[in-house]
Amino acid sequence: MPTFEITAASADDIDMLGEWAHAEGWNPGRTDSHAFFAADPRGFLIGRLDGEPVSSVSVVRYGSGHGFLGFYLTRPELRGRGYGIQVWRAGMDRLAGRNVGLDGVVAQQPNYRKSGFLPAWTNMRWVGRPVAGVTTPPGVRLVDGRSLPFDRLAGYDRRFFPAERDSFLAPWISAPRRSALAAVSDGELCGFAVLRPCRTASRIGPLHAASPGVAAALVSALAATAPDAEIAIDVPDINPPAVRLAEQLGLTPSFETARMYTGPVPDVDHTGLFGITSLELG
Repeated sequence: MPTFEITAASADDIDMLGEWAHAEGWNPGRTDSHAFFAADPRGFLIGRLDGEPVSSVSVVRYGSGHGFLGFYLTRPELRGRGYGIQVWRAGMDRLAGRNVGLDGVVAQQPNYRKSGFLPAWTNMRWVGRPVAGVTTPPGVRLVDGRSLPFDRLAGYDRRFFPAERDSFLAPWISAPRRSALAAVSDGELCGFAVLRPCRTASRIGPLHAASPGVAAALVSALAATAPDAEIAIDVPDINPPAVRLAEQLGLTPSFETARMYTGPVPDVDHTGLFGITSLELG
């Protein structure tokens, strides 16, 4: 009989999960694994059949009460045999007692509901080349985010995420071939965004901003660092001005997920959330 076991993933395994996600059309970042593994080294589980990876889930712990689930995948030729649900159960056990979030593709949302997840909002991925001519609002300066003290960026990010995530955010900003911009007004942060290279369109996330004008300036400036590539932003419909901004920038909707939680929707600044960071880690 084949032997099935569940183990913690290695750093190399997380690179493999990026390829699995690419095959599903999720367009993961080329260097996302740098930050993923740092966020929670024991938070990625692999189901192995006779030693070969066949299924996965990420179950990253943030702080004392939050968790995020992603990378729920089984190799296509082995689906329907229980290898996925076994890693799911192991992952949910690891997050027991926490309010767990995930970004679920449409086809899987009924299954997530059965497991106790309820929808909070819809994310729509908007893709394209932003329209030209966007200007930075008066009194706002855009600076390299990595030139600022990290604790300022982490404190600002905390307004838009349910828990502290410094161990994830630091490598997310500094991973190779990325651009990070901060918007500053009167000495205070009023926006922050990161662009990363992906298999197809380069993705912007997070995209935090005090106003649509600041968000538009960040998108335009980041897109200028990759002039020959399309950009993509996963925009939450819980912030209607963010959706309108994506339309005004000339982007096209392409891919839908739902943010879902096992508990109450976290109390974060949704009005400043113009683009989520990652479908896999929140």
